[in-house]
Amino acid sequence: MADSSAGIDTLLVAAIVAAVAPFVTALVPGRHLPQVVVLVLGGVLVGPQVLGLANPETIELIANVGLGFLFLLAGYEIQPSMFREHAGRLALVAWSITAVLALAVVGLLEVVGFVRAFVPVSIALTTTALGVLLPILRDNNLLTDRFGRYVVAAGATGELLPIIAIALSLSTTNSFEALLSLVSIGGLALVLSLAPRLTRHRRVRQIMAEGQGTTSQTTLRWTIVLLFVLLAFAARFSLDIVLGAFLAGLVLRTWAPDHGRALSDKLDAVGYGFFIPVFFVTSGMGLDVQSVLAAPARLVVLFVLLLIVRGLPALLVYRHALPTTERVQMVFITATALPLLVALSHIGLVNGTMLPENAAALVGAGVLSVIVFPAVAVALGRKTSKPSA
Repeated sequence: MADSSAGIDTLLVAAIVAAVAPFVTALVPGRHLPQVVVLVLGGVLVGPQVLGLANPETIELIANVGLGFLFLLAGYEIQPSMFREHAGRLALVAWSITAVLALAVVGLLEVVGFVRAFVPVSIALTTTALGVLLPILRDNNLLTDRFGRYVVAAGATGELLPIIAIALSLSTTNSFEALLSLVSIGGLALVLSLAPRLTRHRRVRQIMAEGQGTTSQTTLRWTIVLLFVLLAFAARFSLDIVLGAFLAGLVLRTWAPDHGRALSDKLDAVGYGFFIPVFFVTSGMGLDVQSVLAAPARLVVLFVLLLIVRGLPALLVYRHALPTTERVQMVFITATALPLLVALSHIGLVNGTMLPENAAALVGAGVLSVIVFPAVAVALGRKTSKPSA
């Protein structure tokens, strides 16, 4: 009973932080502060290291469901066809250069003893926070025309490939088990993607269609079943949970091609309305803030490396595709990263591949990146638009 009461108290605190976050971001001048920053910082504030109002361990299950929803929605937004286009091919080249740079730089930092989390930090430096960037860039007309396609392709690559890297390197103990995880979850996802074709009975299709807009919410309920099936399968056989959630999102593309927008709105409501904010708040509660205050240089170095390792390759790769100003904007846009950094830190702490001080510095660098980098990209866009206006 005591544990149940503590869990309810923590859940209440997390829900309050999530509810207050939109008001905080709306009151910030310029409105360039993403809510995920407020959620993580709010978690730090109410967590054990500051106010001590909440204990993240008591709502770990709900936070893990939020992590699953985060990657499910990431998978749902990916359109594999974009990687066959010119923008997609350039995005893959830029990410490959970033991955090589990340391995070299982080390897050097580990040799000198600056970081002790080679794999998680290397993956972190290759990520892009597309979900955080989209509303900011859309509000400032930076997703129109050709430039928008290059931005979306680069952001999708910065989400998809790091997720695969997480599945292969952080969730299992050796490369064989990692490959088994990838193949097993992928095979199950493929079978599930064929499920709608196996249920061609007219009455079944009619029930699904009629119930999606009523209190039955048939498509939404089966989507959640799909997510939990893949998560439960992965957990039961010690396979990769993150990849399972991501592939669940890809499977949804084949489940609901005709009413994808309506389903997407419902998933946003469930995921971003509750589970995902709780995950971010809980992650903030678990951050080792004291280690960051004791050694802030680690955070600053990781912040700069996000710009250098993830951003700078855009200047080279897009030199024939984009004008100079847009290439500089792409540098700051692709270097923006936070949600995957939070997920990486959470996974690294759970499986022991990351020390608390590295996790806190990594998330702190991500918080700085979403505050600074999109604002710079937007400012550059406004500066170049004045002469044409």
